[in-house]
Amino acid sequence: MNKKKRILYVQTSDDPERQYSPLVLAQTAKAMDIDAQVYYLGQALRVLKPDTAAQTKIGSFPNLGDMISKTMKMGIDVYVCEASKQMLGWDTVELLPGLKIVGAGTLNDLALDASATMWF
Repeated sequence: MNKKKRILYVQTSDDPERQYSPLVLAQTAKAMDIDAQVYYLGQALRVLKPDTAAQTKIGSFPNLGDMISKTMKMGIDVYVCEASKQMLGWDTVELLPGLKIVGAGTLNDLALDASATMWF
């Protein structure tokens, strides 16, 4: 029995130019019938504020908020590290709707279950 392939894309940066690769790759994986997941941790959380995501736009791509929304609408889970929120002192900061706030151990579980991981 073959296990369905799954790729985990981990975003660690808030650099605008590094935001699109994991989302485009996750969307492409889904189109290829490969399960995909995206996990944000550390400084990457800074781009998940609604205003920041709406204002982040590179080249001809939609703004980052729209890219993340499209990713989730395709059935791709987008996770956010709760420990990273605490590190940033963001107990009450509003993030984009639909993101799944999870414990740090979730990243370990996702990585162990994935066929491959890619870090950005």
